[in-house]
Amino acid sequence: MGSYYSEETHGPHQYFELGDYELESGITLPGARLAYKTHGELNEAKDNVVLFPHMWSGTPKAMEIVIGRDRPLDPGKYFIVLPGQFANGFSSSPSNTPPPFNGGAFPNVTIGDDVRAQHRLLTEQFGIERLELVLGWSMGAEQTYEWAVRFPDMVKRALPFAGTAKTTPHDYLFVCSHEDALKSDPAWNNGFYADQSDVHVGLRRHAQIWSVMGLCPEFYNSEAWRSVGFTSLEDFLKRFWEAYFAPMDPNNLIWMGWKWRHGDVSRHTGGDLAAALGRITAKTYVVPFSRDMFFPPADCEAEQRLIPNSEFRVVDSLWAHFAMFCMTTADREQIDACIADLLKEEVG
Repeated sequence: MGSYYSEETHGPHQYFELGDYELESGITLPGARLAYKTHGELNEAKDNVVLFPHMWSGTPKAMEIVIGRDRPLDPGKYFIVLPGQFANGFSSSPSNTPPPFNGGAFPNVTIGDDVRAQHRLLTEQFGIERLELVLGWSMGAEQTYEWAVRFPDMVKRALPFAGTAKTTPHDYLFVCSHEDALKSDPAWNNGFYADQSDVHVGLRRHAQIWSVMGLCPEFYNSEAWRSVGFTSLEDFLKRFWEAYFAPMDPNNLIWMGWKWRHGDVSRHTGGDLAAALGRITAKTYVVPFSRDMFFPPADCEAEQRLIPNSEFRVVDSLWAHFAMFCMTTADREQIDACIADLLKEEVG
């Protein structure tokens, strides 16, 4: 558990101390902290800022594959802030919080809790008042929507990739299933196991569920895994899916999953999703991935139609929900084009 959530594995982080942080649930999390990374330099006018929250199961490292010189997210031009959400293993999480909120006693946290903490980081630590772009993939898209609805005057452009502003019933049920797969391992012990490896059976069951929903039938029918070095379906299951999840902390995954399935910006408007999305003033590109079974393009387009000054694009990929990993040149080029085009949009 300790070796995975380490800077040797994920690179150096900085930490913003939140103190006694009141969650939306009403519970106060003592000594809360937000881990984050930055790329590039904040200019004197503080008007070159991009905020890039990460997905469920990830850390800021996962988003660094989209950053680079001569790419749209160029650290030579932008100050790119990569915040780590609660329960990611670096920010306050079940795996690193002392009693009484250790392990299975960690309180439920929300997308709103993450975004409020990120807002404090940007305003208190850096004095930032406007964001050139907020973008994210999957649960990072949920955070992007929360930013655009909660702080509309601060967000100039928004780019939610493969995510929705309100979790759909289908997605809610899926997240429940992968949480239940982890909890089905007797070693989970209501979240009070001695080491994450004790829950290896639950982690493998969890990985198998993701292998079904994370990609698409066409991917498997065409044996697309061969193009990235896997030799059989079993090899892909073991060396891609199980290898990805096996070192992670089950509680961290479960608590991040609770946030995912309760994501809903309409909380701000008494349950009226149209009213919530109507608050968005950012120039917005809504970009699903074709064949994504978590966030199908039709679900994303239904929300895009409720957002003023927005456009709908689709990234076409056999990698379905995992197109953001840029496993192919075509995926990378399509994603870069969406970011580049949005950053060129003139906004007030």
